[in-house]
Amino acid sequence: MPEHPYVVLSCAVSLDGYLDDATPERLLLSNDADFDRVDALRASCDAILVGAGTVRADNPRLLVRSADRRAARVARGEPASPLRVVLSASGDLDRKAAVFTAAPPDSDPPDSDPPETVVFSGSLSDLLDDLAKRGVRRLMVEGGASVLTAFLAEDLADELQIATAPFLIGDPAAPRAFGPAQFAQSPGRRMILADSASLGDVGFARYLAARERSTDGDFLRLTIELSRSSPPSLRAYSVGAIVVDGDGEVISTGYSRELLRGLGDPDKNHAEEVALAKLTRGAAQPDPRLASATIYTSLEPCSPRASRPLSCTDHILAAGIPRVVLALREPALLAACDGADRLRAAGVEVVELPELAYLVRAVNDHLLQ
Repeated sequence: MPEHPYVVLSCAVSLDGYLDDATPERLLLSNDADFDRVDALRASCDAILVGAGTVRADNPRLLVRSADRRAARVARGEPASPLRVVLSASGDLDRKAAVFTAAPPDSDPPDSDPPETVVFSGSLSDLLDDLAKRGVRRLMVEGGASVLTAFLAEDLADELQIATAPFLIGDPAAPRAFGPAQFAQSPGRRMILADSASLGDVGFARYLAARERSTDGDFLRLTIELSRSSPPSLRAYSVGAIVVDGDGEVISTGYSRELLRGLGDPDKNHAEEVALAKLTRGAAQPDPRLASATIYTSLEPCSPRASRPLSCTDHILAAGIPRVVLALREPALLAACDGADRLRAAGVEVVELPELAYLVRAVNDHLLQ
């Protein structure tokens, strides 16, 4: 059975957490910059899912709007827009709805067929199994509230991207983004803030959700997704690192070129270096959790390093971390790296999951294409 797709929840809310107001007209919470961000997210996914209520209320097309992004997908051998998925218990949907019929307004040729649409009525776990069999590796969930809530309550969401509009709604009759539920993420299980930004007057935040009883593969996939937060560079890889203690709790994160006060030029910051610096800077004693921790890194820790006295391999050894999990050995492009071998020689357990290497390559296709 193929592994479940990586699930990204996406929504826009008011400051007080509403998806819409209670009027018949749809309330636009986002602005043009945020709409473009959402379009880029759509273009990065293999399928887009909404619930039947969203189809009936909003009649969404669920298409990639940008012609350039659609062309890039086609150039990669993918459909111009992702598979469209509607979750419906009854299957009672208007087949003239845009999700079944709409094609991009500037499609070439103008009468080109719309992307495929699948209606599913089973459980969320069965849905993810079905999508995995269809080759879906990355699923975007756009709502509505009951669907977003169900993915979180059933611990099936890997990421939440949320835009916040700069106003309040305050109407208890309006739909909230997340309904009452026994959420898998609470209490006490904190998501990882992977990115945040101001898009005009709209705030944006991207959170990664470590699932309960996460496996090495789960944590490493989160690490690879965290690497997407790295500011772009034509001279360096985008890498993510997550430190997990012996109880399976995330205790630190880092990504390439992350700004961290006191560490120096952020353009030279490496993911593992940043994650460990957050735990060790200014500490009188080593963090005791590191003695039983695992550091997950999307790319092999650097060993030779020109920009700083200590490599990431040196930092890991100095921290006393006994276990490292990585997806891809560093290609011999920018340096001759032997970090994994050095760590093993020093007695560190090194686990390699090369089946996830394609994801690391995709994040770094600006260097590895």
